[in-house]
Amino acid sequence: VQLQASGGGLVQAGGSLRLSCADSGRTFSSYNMGWFRQAPGKEREFVAAVSWGDARTYYADSVKGRFTISRDNAKNTVYLQMNNLKPEDTAVYYCAAQRPVGTRGPTKGPYDYWGQGTLVTVSS
Repeated sequence: VQLQASGGGLVQAGGSLRLSCADSGRTFSSYNMGWFRQAPGKEREFVAAVSWGDARTYYADSVKGRFTISRDNAKNTVYLQMNNLKPEDTAVYYCAAQRPVGTRGPTKGPYDYWGQGTLVTVSS
């Protein structure tokens, strides 16, 4: 699994961005996929996840109703559509892949593979 995130940038409050994360491997469809973010001076936090089988989605309370995660297994890509962005959404966003083994779940770590991060800056 090799993850490459893209789509970050500078946007005004209320605007939208779509992040993409492409996996160059051949087992993408069998992984739970997640997005996390880390703001300056803060710990990394969970944003959203989509399961490997039924593509069930999960969101942090702070982004519910504004962000949408989706996956395209044919393209080995997971997306994060971010609408109505707020300055507090400013962070480096990371995609991650998780093997669904044992008691792990999309909202329960650990995640096994991480992308390099893409910076999202929301101006007020």
